[in-house]
Amino acid sequence: MAKQVTEMLKGVLEGIVLAILSGRPAHGYEITAWLREQGFSDIAEGTIYALLVRVERRGLVDVEKVPSEKGPPRKVYSLNAHGREYLEEFWRTWSFLTERLQQLHQGGKQT
Repeated sequence: MAKQVTEMLKGVLEGIVLAILSGRPAHGYEITAWLREQGFSDIAEGTIYALLVRVERRGLVDVEKVPSEKGPPRKVYSLNAHGREYLEEFWRTWSFLTERLQQLHQGGKQT
C-alpha cells in the first residue's frame, strides 16, 4: 500500500502544500516537518523544496528571505492572490474527483 500512497500523493502534493501555506507562511523544513507529523513519513525535504521552486516560478507564492540563526537566510513562502485562486480550483477539482470516486466505490450509485 505504501507505493500506492506515494504515487497518489505525487498528484496532490502541490495542493497540500498550498493549503498549508494558506494558513500561514512557512519555510520548506517547516512544511516537511508538518507533513511528517501528519503521517506522510516518506516525504523527502528535496521533494518539498523542488515543489516550492515550481510554485514560486509559477507566481503562486510570495517569498521573503528572513535571517536564520543557523546559516544563510531562509526563504519563507506565503500564498498570494494568484495562489489562492489556484488553491480554490484545486479544491473544486478535488471535490469533483472524490464525489466520482465515492460513486464508484458504492457500485456506481448516485449519491
